[in-house]
Order: sequence, then C-alpha cells, then structure tokens
Amino acid sequence: MRSKPKHYTLEFKQKAVELSYAKDNVKQVCEDLDVFPPVLYRWRKELKDYGKNSFPCWGKPKMTDEEIEIDRLKKVELERDILKKAIGIFSVSDKKNTGL
Repeated sequence: MRSKPKHYTLEFKQKAVELSYAKDNVKQVCEDLDVFPPVLYRWRKELKDYGKNSFPCWGKPKMTDEEIEIDRLKKVELERDILKKAIGIFSVSDKKNTGL
C-alpha cells in the first residue's frame, strides 16, 4: 500500500538544497533528511532556475521575475481596457439623458 505523500515547507526545501551544496554529497543529505534523491535534485534545479520564486504554493505556476512582471502588466492593461469601455458606455448614456 502507498504511503501518504509528504509535503515539505518552503524553508525545509531551501535548507535541504543549501545543505546539499554545503556537504556536496546529495546521497548522504537525502538519507539524513529522509528525502528521495530525485526530489532533492529537482529542488536544486528549481532553485537554480527560479531563485526566490521557487516552490510556489499549490496551483500557482513557477515564474521568473520577468514573467511575474509581464503577468502584472497584462492585468493592469486588462483593467485599463475595462475602464475605457465603461467610460464609453456611461458617456453614451449621459448624452441620452440630457436630450442631446
């Protein structure tokens, strides 16, 4: 029977990666921390690729700083477009009410 999957905290993952680089022996670190080696290697790669944006919560994508900024700008642009449409709708209804 399969055991329940383990969920590690962000701090645990970061410390495990730091320890694996400090000891330079992934196998020993995995035995000490009771983590499978492929998992630790994945954490190392993720931390290298995404830096401080590594290990997001469930359902959140891993993104670089540039991707985060692009996503933020897209949201601002969408909000601006919605407001422009709203101004157009309200300005048309104001002209109807004034009798022009």
